[in-house]
Amino acid sequence: MEENNTQTSATLNSDRGGILGVKAGMTQVFGADGRVLAVTVVELKKNTITQIKKAATEGYSAVQVGFLPKKASRVNRAETGHFKRSGNPGYYHAQEFRVENDKALEGLADGQELTAAFLKDGDLVDVSSVSKGKGFQGVMKRYHYAGGPASHGASVNHRSIGSIGNRADPGKVFKGKKMAGHMGHRHVSIQNITIVKIDLEKGILLLNGSVPGPKSGIVTIRKAVKA
Repeated sequence: MEENNTQTSATLNSDRGGILGVKAGMTQVFGADGRVLAVTVVELKKNTITQIKKAATEGYSAVQVGFLPKKASRVNRAETGHFKRSGNPGYYHAQEFRVENDKALEGLADGQELTAAFLKDGDLVDVSSVSKGKGFQGVMKRYHYAGGPASHGASVNHRSIGSIGNRADPGKVFKGKKMAGHMGHRHVSIQNITIVKIDLEKGILLLNGSVPGPKSGIVTIRKAVKA
């Protein structure tokens, strides 16, 4: 196997630098002014560079990161070939971070560990993750409809949607009508979240407020674009 740089670390030198973490849950801490802050705990596990994409070959500049390593017995041949230069047989999650140009990729190589050294206490970040899945839900839970009457002759339609159309004109249900259906499990982004505390040695990041998704969900942390 080719020699790799798994023992070295690097930071993505870009305004869109990012890092992957795992949502560990929520807790509360005391701020500098003595107020209690609700924070989301993100565990910063190892991010390994698996591929460097340059404009000359791929048409754009980006770095691909592998997250949560797999056992060799769980990796197929295609994954083994793609990830062999990273020093691991495979990963459960792979994601790209696009950068402005190839200059931002200088000093990066396959197998290096991408760190969160570009972040510090008080910074604003944009956080993305997949929200909790709720399955098939009715309009009262999905869109906060009032529902039908609870009594006075009402039967069977207590949580129903009610009228969804009109008379002969236009004689149809308009596209985009809020109705019952699949709820949650969507890619959600929240902007300008404050970093309350970051500890690179312990690999712990505390974000002010809540972050979408369940515990153990993968969270993407990027520099805020509207800070």
